[in-house]
Amino acid sequence: MGQGRDADRYRQGIRRRRLMVTVVAGVTLVALVGTALAGAWSVFMGTSQGQRLTGSPIVVPDELRPVLLKASRRCDAVPVEILAAQIAAESHWDADAVSSAGARGMAQFMPEVWEQYGIDADKDGSADVWNPVDAIHSAAALNCVNRRLVRDVPGNRLHNTLAAYNAGFGNVLKYEGIPPFPETEAYIERIMRYAETIVLFDNAADNGTRA
Repeated sequence: MGQGRDADRYRQGIRRRRLMVTVVAGVTLVALVGTALAGAWSVFMGTSQGQRLTGSPIVVPDELRPVLLKASRRCDAVPVEILAAQIAAESHWDADAVSSAGARGMAQFMPEVWEQYGIDADKDGSADVWNPVDAIHSAAALNCVNRRLVRDVPGNRLHNTLAAYNAGFGNVLKYEGIPPFPETEAYIERIMRYAETIVLFDNAADNGTRA
């Protein structure tokens, strides 16, 4: 029950921050028009960074929304918005993604990690890293494993959980928190930023960013 309340508070915080982003964006736009910079603003809005700064939503593909919602129930303490942000950041929703390091599939599992944590979520007889359903459910399950493992590690538990997903629990334990790896630090920042603009529950953001 406590975990569910934590997730509810997290979502309430996201809604408040989204409202603040909307208000700030509106005030900024009025100021720009008032100073005859509307043209420059339009150019700026055409860039991906402009979309990020104005809080443009990251839209989850329709077919993956029910998968994410169901998978997130495997680990209620990690909000579904975080799980969705992880998948967006890991592979941009590409089930066939392969990283230069050899991570595979939509959730970017290394082969040895998949061997240990891969789940046959769709019950077709095989835990398939290339199957979006299996990959997303496995990512959710691994989040819960990592969350338990970092329970006694100093610092923000959610951030440490994400660091363990990216860099391995061993490194989080070694450094007693987020490892001083630029990639891991950037990963956590990106996940938290994405999670604030993830669109899961409606189709209102057709012009959003599909990260």
